[in-house]
Amino acid sequence: MELRHLRYFLAVAETRSVTRAAEQLGIQQPPLSQQLKALESELGVTLFERQPRGVALTPAGAALHADTVDLFARIEQMRARMQRMARGDEGALAIGFTSSAAAHKLTPEVLRACRRHFPRVALSLTECNAAEAIERLADGTLNAALLRAPVLHPEGVRFDLLLEEEMVIALPLDHALLRRRALRGQNATEPVSLSELASDPFILVRRPGAPGMYGDLLRECEALGFTPRIGAEVERMLTNLNLVAAGAGVSVVPASMAGLNRHGVAYCRMVEADRLRAPLTLGYREDQDDAALAALVALTHRIAARHRKKSQEEE
Repeated sequence: MELRHLRYFLAVAETRSVTRAAEQLGIQQPPLSQQLKALESELGVTLFERQPRGVALTPAGAALHADTVDLFARIEQMRARMQRMARGDEGALAIGFTSSAAAHKLTPEVLRACRRHFPRVALSLTECNAAEAIERLADGTLNAALLRAPVLHPEGVRFDLLLEEEMVIALPLDHALLRRRALRGQNATEPVSLSELASDPFILVRRPGAPGMYGDLLRECEALGFTPRIGAEVERMLTNLNLVAAGAGVSVVPASMAGLNRHGVAYCRMVEADRLRAPLTLGYREDQDDAALAALVALTHRIAARHRKKSQEEE
């Protein structure tokens, strides 16, 4: 049985006339009658009762009519769904993000916009460090990831720099430098140099998890004449701040994280801010023929462009 046979049947069933159905379908009446007889023969039932002025459905014909209407409705739904998927309006995306990338307001803005613009795209979200995110992009577990500096560059994975922000120093609220400044009546917003923290233990994200920013910080400290003492290496930047709040050391984090752990952490701008920047990067598989992914990438770039423009206007 072919779909065209069912279309012929439907035309006759709805016009109640082989002649009118043939005109509607743009075919001759004899071939149409032959196709109907072939359909009846294949199904083993009589579909129409021939009448002086047309045809009427038999009980079997009425049942087939209902099933055929339902079938073509589902075919139309399938066609519409395929068209939505071709436009990127429907599908599924697995998105990863690092904790520090999630702290930047661009990340939740992108996810909200994706849900708003593409409500039929199912989002699966996973928090991981940069190395894990890139490995999952490479093996196809993730479609896209928002992270800071790429730590690996596997074949087939593309990284787009969305924007950069300055790094800030995170200190425990009772840090000696803050007490000295308070005693001297210094402005709390005055930038701090990394060299003022040469004797402090640094809490840093583990090198394999974020070697880019980790390495940049070490090089800057070396240029200032000291090698930082590593108090702890952790998997995620949020853990950095928890340890800083507990007094275990100091850290350097992207400025967008400065609103976190205010009850135990003070954030200071850095003298070396122009040389230490925190990137925000979108990673994705560039060889995936996925319209939903392409739509996400385009949406993310549009939002990032607005953030860059706003940042430039504020400077």
